[in-house]
Amino acid sequence: MNTVVTSRQQILDTARRLIQQKGWEAVSIRAVASACGVSVGSIYNYFDSKAALTGAVVESVWQEIFHRPQGEEPFRDTRACLCWMYGRLEYGCGRYPGFFNLHSLGFLGPERSEGRQRMLRAWQHIRQELCEVLRRDASIRPDAFGGDFTPEKFADLLFNLLLAALLRQDFERDTALEMLKRTLYRPPRPESERK
Repeated sequence: MNTVVTSRQQILDTARRLIQQKGWEAVSIRAVASACGVSVGSIYNYFDSKAALTGAVVESVWQEIFHRPQGEEPFRDTRACLCWMYGRLEYGCGRYPGFFNLHSLGFLGPERSEGRQRMLRAWQHIRQELCEVLRRDASIRPDAFGGDFTPEKFADLLFNLLLAALLRQDFERDTALEMLKRTLYRPPRPESERK
């Protein structure tokens, strides 16, 4: 058996494959070491505990799911961003069955704070992306935001809808898109005004 793993990334890639093949419960120092073909001590060179490993794996899965390829243009509007996010969650649920529910519940205990922090960091990144898109979206009415109704608060609402869809495993996005349209976008001009 090898005693050196080629990289931290190889360990994370292997752990993600274990989740795909056997589920979230399959991720342990021993199982990952065996799948990498290395000693348990080699894994400890990169991760000092199972909590550190699982936290890094969770972050790695979220990054894979919400990764946009290099050179891909920024979202043209909030609607496109929201559609993409719902699609990526559906992709993630298909690629990592049971991952979202199991890892979220697994980070509820006090000894799981590192994993919870990594999960929350990934979620914060998603919220920030939503805020940036909301600020750039030229189709949003100029008076849509004001006072206590800010892009940040609306991004939080959209993110909560995404999490609810994730927990229900229901990726129907039409209601969220309709809410977006009625809340932020200009109504279409009547036919008589277009002539």
